[in-house]
Amino acid sequence: MTSQAPPRRHLGLLGATGIGVGAIVGGGILALAGVAFSTTGPSAILAFALNGAIAMMTVVSFSELAARFPRSGGTYAYARRVLTVEAAFAVGWVVWFASVVAAVLYAMGFAVFLVPFLERLLQLAGVEVPAWIGQRLALVAYALAALGYYVWRLTRSASGGRQWETVGKVVVFVVLILAGFLALASEAPAPGDLAARFRPFFLDGFPGLFQAMGYTFIALQGFDLIAAVGGEVRDAERNLPKAMFLSLGSALVIYVPLLFLIVAVGVPEQPVAEVAAEYPEILVAVAARNFMGSTGYWLVVAAGLLSMLSALQANVLAASRFAQAMASDRTLPQRYARLTTATGTPTAAVRLTAVLVAFLLVAVPDVAAAGAVSSLVFLGSFALTHAIAYLARKRAGRPRGFHAPWFPLIPVAGGSACMVIGLYQAVAVPSAGALAALWLSTGAVLYALFLGPRARVVDASSEALDPQIIKLRGRRPVVLAPVANPASAPTMVAMAEALAPPDVGRVQLLSVVEWPEGWSGGGVPAGIRDAQAVLGGALSTALKVDLRPEALITLHGEPWSEIARVAEASRCEKLLLGVGELDDSLMTGPLARVIGAVDSDVVILRAPPNWSPGQAHSILVPSRGGRDQSPVRARLLGSLVRHAPRDVAFLGVVSPTVGRGAHRRALRELERLAWDEVGEQAHAELAVSDDVVGQVARRARDADLLVLGFHRRGRRRAVFSTLLLDIARATTCPLVMISHRRSTSLMANPSLRSNIPATRK
Repeated sequence: MTSQAPPRRHLGLLGATGIGVGAIVGGGILALAGVAFSTTGPSAILAFALNGAIAMMTVVSFSELAARFPRSGGTYAYARRVLTVEAAFAVGWVVWFASVVAAVLYAMGFAVFLVPFLERLLQLAGVEVPAWIGQRLALVAYALAALGYYVWRLTRSASGGRQWETVGKVVVFVVLILAGFLALASEAPAPGDLAARFRPFFLDGFPGLFQAMGYTFIALQGFDLIAAVGGEVRDAERNLPKAMFLSLGSALVIYVPLLFLIVAVGVPEQPVAEVAAEYPEILVAVAARNFMGSTGYWLVVAAGLLSMLSALQANVLAASRFAQAMASDRTLPQRYARLTTATGTPTAAVRLTAVLVAFLLVAVPDVAAAGAVSSLVFLGSFALTHAIAYLARKRAGRPRGFHAPWFPLIPVAGGSACMVIGLYQAVAVPSAGALAALWLSTGAVLYALFLGPRARVVDASSEALDPQIIKLRGRRPVVLAPVANPASAPTMVAMAEALAPPDVGRVQLLSVVEWPEGWSGGGVPAGIRDAQAVLGGALSTALKVDLRPEALITLHGEPWSEIARVAEASRCEKLLLGVGELDDSLMTGPLARVIGAVDSDVVILRAPPNWSPGQAHSILVPSRGGRDQSPVRARLLGSLVRHAPRDVAFLGVVSPTVGRGAHRRALRELERLAWDEVGEQAHAELAVSDDVVGQVARRARDADLLVLGFHRRGRRRAVFSTLLLDIARATTCPLVMISHRRSTSLMANPSLRSNIPATRK
């Protein structure tokens, strides 16, 4: 049995730090130190130190975002609130892939370190070592076995079990460093001799240094995984920043001395670049054997096994949480958001991640290639994190908890550094750039064809339920409400107030006065006095509901055309129109032409005087299951349920002539639609009948508000279908008819603007 309940906050500061240390310490440096030294020589130490500085700036941006948004999902969760849903999907797609590829790196690294261990066991047992034990197929099998074990653990425990691997490898690294400094002290080389071991410091100048930084940046990745499970951390605003700084600091305290010792005492007889080129994947083990004997070699092998396993677990855990967060927003299929009731784990998301890791284990040729790809993807995702932190601070100010000092220096410098190194890496290692581009292209196709419709609906609902998202995205949506009848002004103001996001949206009240023919210029024309009275009453009503709208009076010979012109000029997000009787001349005449001309959501309200949305406790939404009008309907319903609890019923009417299987499918689709648009305050109902109008009218007798959708096709047509008008005329409850905006803007399409008559001057 599964659910979509929020994850339990079961991790304290120590547990959250353990995730970061498990992901960072050991795996990356053991797998990639040889690659770094063979690429740039002893300046690999500088490469790691510079990467550490960039990573520390990234931790600062991550910490501010984690304090502002203490929830699971990491960079994706932050992008989801600050960027558009399309951009957030791209970010989530990148960071999910980054953790997947990192898991591939560490699974392959585990396989490499397992080979000497297995060879030694066979030798001790007196068995001849087979030739295949270290071949490519065997390595893939070892990696898949480790992956399978941790998938099994992660589907049975929210954190994947105890972190004995993390504790064990930290102890081993401390022993290695202490033994290295003791060996250096006992050897006591002259300063000149010691310095000679570090020459030439730059093997290939600054290009080699930059390439080494690109290859090895993944070695400092892992602190971001703490943010990925932020929704499972207790006292997240305080513990998330602390855990990220502690985990990265622990890694740097281990890495820099260890790299120094590799050059100083690990390879005293040969240049380190030559040894690294000969033993690229086990350089640290070879160096440890030189200053600790075979004990040092096997300690590193043990540390390698523990490091790769703990990093593999941490990255699979984080990747599954990225997938879960995306599925919750429908940027991945919804089933991957479900939590297993017994353990609170997103089992489906863990298994999906494992399938991707397994596929890449077979496809990626070696550890160096995996490191290059994962470093490139993480550099890109961290650059995005800095950009998101910058935008969030600019639009919403400092968070209450941790905040970056010297703003905007850190996000600008850190983001620029990540971008530069990432671009260099893409050029220097074309295969890494090609694989990253292929992944992004695949995501774009999937989003456009399958994921986009549901994701946009959930996003619209999220904006309505939490208007702070709109503020963080830098938008100020306008609701334009033309008012002509004094009796309808209170109702129009109340509806506009419900539609406008509080503290973010703007309401513009409009009164169009027909051009006073024959006016001689003396006094104020009667039409203007009437308009002033109408807007005055509307403004008085607005003050009672704490709404501060803008009021506008314009002169024009064609009021409907003027409404369209003002809607275009104000770039309104919603056009709210009030109607009385739904007569054919209105619905197919000027009203239809205005709706066909404007590039905004349209909300048409039919309600008695002094009615307000607050009276709509029971809302009926007839639907055939289509999603054409879902974004605007989700915004409308979300704004209503934000103010007070509502009972929202999505009603589907199906013919009795179709089979029961079709009925079940229709009900499931209607339930998905209701959940996407409103969430838990909505439910689905299915009526079996050929009389659609009668069924809706019968159900509407118990409703306080009826919501119907209509289409816009062509340049000057709003499609009020016969069925829609029949339903509207058969019901007496307050009615809202909605239509979603077209994708083509008026400003970009002169043929649309030409349909709006020019303003008379």
